[in-house]
Amino acid sequence: MADPKTAERAASEAASEAPAQPGAKPQRKRITRREAVEERVRSYFEAMDRRDAGAMAEYWREDAVEDLVPVGLLRGREAIRGFMDATFRAVPDGRTTVGRVVAGESICAVEWRLEGTFDGAPFMDIEPTGSHVEIRGFDLFELEDGQFVSNTAYYDAASFARQIGMLPADGSGPDRAMKSAFNAVTKVRRAVAERRGA
Repeated sequence: MADPKTAERAASEAASEAPAQPGAKPQRKRITRREAVEERVRSYFEAMDRRDAGAMAEYWREDAVEDLVPVGLLRGREAIRGFMDATFRAVPDGRTTVGRVVAGESICAVEWRLEGTFDGAPFMDIEPTGSHVEIRGFDLFELEDGQFVSNTAYYDAASFARQIGMLPADGSGPDRAMKSAFNAVTKVRRAVAERRGA
């Protein structure tokens, strides 16, 4: 027995491939809400790749909230635009590429990668170092009526700090020395707390 979903899909595809009758109105391809959400988010990342903070701001509702986990909350369209503008000024040759996108009817998850040179303006009070940086991240957007109302963005701020030389390379001599010093201070604090509690 034929699978009804498969038969229905085949009939739909056959109808869409059938030649139009003379004088008939052209058929519009209907997209699902999920496809609309994915298209909207992909076009946002295209604006990001163009480093166009103004165009990106138009995707956000005026009272939107973006939670940049390593940085904190950005409240409102202008705060979000300002952060993106500062990012583009700090990494003027930055390129953004999108990996996987998983869209629902009102949410969308995106894996992305930002790559460029930190040789522009200072970023979050950090002077540019001329270092090449590559940051992988993950965003979870919530949309209403085609506009972004919230986003939670995750990326590895420690990796960025290592790439620009603010933290030593993982496993290097300075990294091991820093961890040893931190562990020594932690042990001293623990011993002091135990003596006070005795």
